[in-house]
Amino acid sequence: MVAARNAIAADVRSLDALRGKAASDPKGAVREAAKAFETLFMQELVKSMRASTLSSGLMENDGTKLGTDMLDQQLSTSLSGLPGGLSDMIARQLERQMGLGQGPTARSASANPYPAPLKTDADPTAAVRLPQKAAAAFVQEHTESARQAQAQTGIPAEFMISQAALETGWGRKEIRHADGGTSYNLFGIKAGPGWRGPVAEVTTTEYVNGQPQKVTARFRAYNSYAESFADYARLIKTSPRYASVVSRGGDATGFAQGLQRAGYATDPAYADKLARVINTTLRLQRSVA
Repeated sequence: MVAARNAIAADVRSLDALRGKAASDPKGAVREAAKAFETLFMQELVKSMRASTLSSGLMENDGTKLGTDMLDQQLSTSLSGLPGGLSDMIARQLERQMGLGQGPTARSASANPYPAPLKTDADPTAAVRLPQKAAAAFVQEHTESARQAQAQTGIPAEFMISQAALETGWGRKEIRHADGGTSYNLFGIKAGPGWRGPVAEVTTTEYVNGQPQKVTARFRAYNSYAESFADYARLIKTSPRYASVVSRGGDATGFAQGLQRAGYATDPAYADKLARVINTTLRLQRSVA
């Protein structure tokens, strides 16, 4: 009876912790809930398997039953949460229903609520000539996230919005998964060896010795555009590679040139393009002020 009461109390505490996590990390809470469901399923499966085996019961007592229950629980826990297991299937389904995964909800997401059509023959500098209404929609869509990133880095929100605009063609050329769902990656940040989150693998253009080449690369994927801004802020703020960028964050030209010198992009004209997009963003904000 005491063990049962302790188990109930532990379950209640776990449920309260899961509710708390759901507010700050909904995707992590979904994964934990899915693993809990799988663990319960595995416990019932192990019990059924044990019950199907013949036992005389001569050597059984409260102590051996408790030991068996603890062993079954430990076995069920160790078998749960494995890659490709039942918990992964449950988590993906829950994420789709909650709009957290890369299913239909993610597919309909757009970095620009009013994007201008993208011509197939558009050149790399077309981003700075986007019609004003579509560009203004992009700026308005990401202003709040950019301001939060500004609080972390000191870099003006307008500069970061402009870089997101350049990287995505004002939201017309987002990095997407194979199923069409957006990665929410606005800054073209790649998934290096240290990245433990989801990824989107796409074909992109890299400049090698000044010449453009098509390569397949792995990019970080997020759950929202706000997460993309937050991760970009962390990268710029914490990496020694971008220390000079942060120190000159108030100067548009210095910001753009600092990013290029730090090797943020391989495009030799990256700084010039970014400076022009920043000017476009500033003009748009003045026109609607």
